[in-house]
Amino acid sequence: MTMLNSIYKVDLRMLLWCRKSRFYPKLITCVRAISTSGDGYLQVLLPYIYCLILPELGFPFASLLLKSFALERCLYFILKNSLRRKRPPDIVPDFSSIVTASDKFSFPSGHTMAAFLLANLTLMEFGLVAFPIMIWAMGVSCSRVILGVHFPSDIIAGALLGTCIAQLTSGIY
Repeated sequence: MTMLNSIYKVDLRMLLWCRKSRFYPKLITCVRAISTSGDGYLQVLLPYIYCLILPELGFPFASLLLKSFALERCLYFILKNSLRRKRPPDIVPDFSSIVTASDKFSFPSGHTMAAFLLANLTLMEFGLVAFPIMIWAMGVSCSRVILGVHFPSDIIAGALLGTCIAQLTSGIY
C-alpha cells in the first residue's frame, strides 16, 4: 500500500503542476485540439489513407490495425470497468477538469492507449518516417493530464499497454 500512496503523491503533484497551464488560454486551445485528435478519428482515417497511397502495404497494415484496435478496445473496457479508478475531479478537492470525460473511470487512459498503439504500429511498419505520429501520441497523452481528466500514471499505463499490444499483434499477424 505504501507504493500506491507514493505513486498517488507523485500523480497529485504532477497533476496540480499541470493546472498552472490553465492560465494560458492559447495553450489550452491547442491542448484541447490535440486531445480531440486522439478521439479515434485518426485511428480510423489513417488506414484508409495508407490504402490509397500504398495499396500493397496499406491493406495488410489496415488489417493489422483493425485487429490490434479490436484487442485494445476489449482490454481497455475490461480494465476501466474492473479497476474503476476515479477521475481527478472526483478525488482531488477543489479540482475541476477543463473538458468532460467520455466515461466515468480514469485508469488507464484510452486516448493514450489507442494513440500509442497507432504510433508504435506505424513506426514498426514504416520506420522513422512515422516519428511525427509518435510525437502526436505523446501530445495526446500529456493533453489528457493538462485537461484534468487523467492522472499521470493513467497515461503511463496507457502508453505501456498500447506499446505492448503493438508488439504483441505485430508478431502475431
